[in-house]
Amino acid sequence: MIRLKNEKQINGIRTSCKMLSAMYRELIPLVKPGIQTIEIDQWVQTWIKKSGGVPVFLGYCMKKKPYPAAICISINDEVIHGIPSKRRIREGDLVSLDCGIDLGGFISDQAVSIEAGKVSDEIKKINRITNECLYKGIEAVKAGDRLLQISRAVEKHARSNGYGIVEEFCGHGVGFELHEDPHVPNYPHGANPKLNNGMVFAIEPMINMGTGAVEILDDEWTVVTADEKISAHWEHTVAVFNGKTEVLTEPLEDLVFVN
Repeated sequence: MIRLKNEKQINGIRTSCKMLSAMYRELIPLVKPGIQTIEIDQWVQTWIKKSGGVPVFLGYCMKKKPYPAAICISINDEVIHGIPSKRRIREGDLVSLDCGIDLGGFISDQAVSIEAGKVSDEIKKINRITNECLYKGIEAVKAGDRLLQISRAVEKHARSNGYGIVEEFCGHGVGFELHEDPHVPNYPHGANPKLNNGMVFAIEPMINMGTGAVEILDDEWTVVTADEKISAHWEHTVAVFNGKTEVLTEPLEDLVFVN
């Protein structure tokens, strides 16, 4: 479990997170109908390297073959870990982007779901509710309290709107490694540690329009909904510093919810 112990480390993770959000601010306007997802990945790799960071997803292994890209691009019924390809984004798609940067040994992680062109009211709703789930979870982060209150807040908001919650994948500690303890599930389950000073973790609701059931494709990475219904994904890197909650990655809603 990551526990940042001094101001130098705290500033290191803050800077990495700000860099990641700055990248998204330039990237999101480019994610439009017609662009190939591999073109997005190439842009991301170039941006991160020019900025002095390392694309932490590229080559990452999670008990399977290395992930082949710098960013996960998951479209419509793809929940997470979609691999960039020659596939073109189409009008009406919901495009979930998930990326991380290693800057001087400090790792940031953030995800956002983008509405490509004119989307259906159903897609608009699930995207907004998933974003709200993220902030409900963040509001539940209180120093000295327990981690699973985050999970309860996310679950309550998702289920009250009739959506399914992905249970097999969840948020996680982050900072020195991409995936660290504690697990941060989107429903109350598992270990329930206290939220202490120095803890850094990613809260990332993965909310489905249908059930929470998912499958993994033959590429060993792409997670899809079992019922082929739409899924949305939002994520922030969050910390507890000096008894206060701090959202380290920056808001992107002004670029997504423009209508």
